Amino acid sequence: MKDTSMAAGGGAPVTSLGELLARIRPEPGDKTVSVQEILEKIGDRSFPAAILVPALILISPVSGIPGTPTIGALVIVTITVQALARRDHLWLPGFLRRRRIGAERLRQGLDFLKKPAAWVDRHSRNRWRMLSRFPFSTGALVAILLTAMTWPALELLPFFTSFGATAVSLFAIGLMIRDGLYIIAGYVTVAGVLAVATAIWQGVV
Repeated sequence: MKDTSMAAGGGAPVTSLGELLARIRPEPGDKTVSVQEILEKIGDRSFPAAILVPALILISPVSGIPGTPTIGALVIVTITVQALARRDHLWLPGFLRRRRIGAERLRQGLDFLKKPAAWVDRHSRNRWRMLSRFPFSTGALVAILLTAMTWPALELLPFFTSFGATAVSLFAIGLMIRDGLYIIAGYVTVAGVLAVATAIWQGVV
């Protein structure tokens, strides 16, 4: 199998968060943008980047749109399962590819993420690269899968969805730019979310 981080069609792979945000920014005059159009901009072999896009959207104010966490979870789960299967090319069913988001909403979300993305890019290094490579990358992908699977049930609790999306974003950033520190940060964030959820559950009981 080929490296799933490569971009489609022989194009250059996404190497920074700022570059990813620039690629998926709607064109002037666009009213809506489809999942298909976003995927075409990042390539059908860019599995970490494809996971990162919906996760970042769920961190931004766009996550407030009803149904967005569930759609984001479906996209991420579908992509992650294929990454775990070591597929060469990404595939999404038609009903997900045809899903559309308002272009202005997306621009606002990307503007919200611009400064954090710049911070991440400034502090990215080639650290613990082995964590971003098979077989160690499998752990990060499984954590992404399990985290995203909880979002449909937790859609009415935006706190948990946003923190879960933050964890998924950290994993995906680490896999995309080959920086193991972000993968470790993803595990720490997941552990924190689980600790808070456990504390709340014990308090309720």
